[in-house]
Amino acid sequence: MPTNSSPAAAPTGPGAEQAEIAAVPGRMVAAWAAHDADAFADLFTENGTLILPGVYKKGRDEIREFMATQYAGPYKGTRVTGTPIDLKPLAEGAVALLTTGGVIASGETELADRDAIRASWILVRRDGRWQLAVYQNCPRD
Repeated sequence: MPTNSSPAAAPTGPGAEQAEIAAVPGRMVAAWAAHDADAFADLFTENGTLILPGVYKKGRDEIREFMATQYAGPYKGTRVTGTPIDLKPLAEGAVALLTTGGVIASGETELADRDAIRASWILVRRDGRWQLAVYQNCPRD
């Protein structure tokens, strides 16, 4: 996602890094709101993995194709919401981000309990930005 500042001007330090990590769900929300399969797939590493109930997609191309189909079909008019609930460092340049959220049905303003999820985001720092190596979600209840 383009920014108006150069990477050299970006803040540094643990707080800035946590903010960059926590911003990834916001980028997913924005990609989804625009029904932009390219922007959604760009959240992932080249060989990233998307796991949803009944779905396993590996690589940006598969993820892009899947999301384009979904945005034109069952996800048409939907939005997503997500809030970070935990952040677990795994190794240098790798973290697990845990969120709660879900898909807000077309025409609705609130997330229905039946559509609520918990998600695991395995993020790695690549090419100067945090990208998804693995995203997996499951029903909250």
